[in-house]
Amino acid sequence: MKVARAVLAAIFFLAGASAVPAHALSGTISPEGKSFIKDAASAGLVEVQLGQLARDRGSAPEVKDFGDLMVRDHGKADGELKALAASNNLKLPVQVERKHTLMLARLSEFSGKAFDRKYLQAMVAHHLKNIARFKKAIRQVKDQDLNAWAVSTLPVLQEHLQLARDLARNLGGR
Repeated sequence: MKVARAVLAAIFFLAGASAVPAHALSGTISPEGKSFIKDAASAGLVEVQLGQLARDRGSAPEVKDFGDLMVRDHGKADGELKALAASNNLKLPVQVERKHTLMLARLSEFSGKAFDRKYLQAMVAHHLKNIARFKKAIRQVKDQDLNAWAVSTLPVLQEHLQLARDLARNLGGR
């Protein structure tokens, strides 16, 4: 494999092309990119499940609507990520990670206003972590398609964070 890469690199060099990253020559995503894809997929799965939980257990119509938005937006982003992963022969997680399963279980214990409050707190915290993860990936991941996906998805996450904060503030007095 190393010999094939070296031959391809030599061909590019002799043809006057610019240097090509090793992951581009091999048709795979870098280890950093793979790690980001796994994390983003897992976070997306839990956002969809939490959104479904909000539709079922939330008391405020705004919380239920926010849950619908999470299902819709994260479902769309997950579909885009699946296509990107498939084009690179990567498999995405199909189950929520254990730490997220525990969060889902804890939130399932609440209903009504208590659920609304705990759910929105979780959404703020989760989106803060996701935004930090996406910003780091945008700086570090060199795969153009994956980077473009992260760049286009980041504003949606930032909007979700702002909506969750606004809802938490507005519903705090109820």
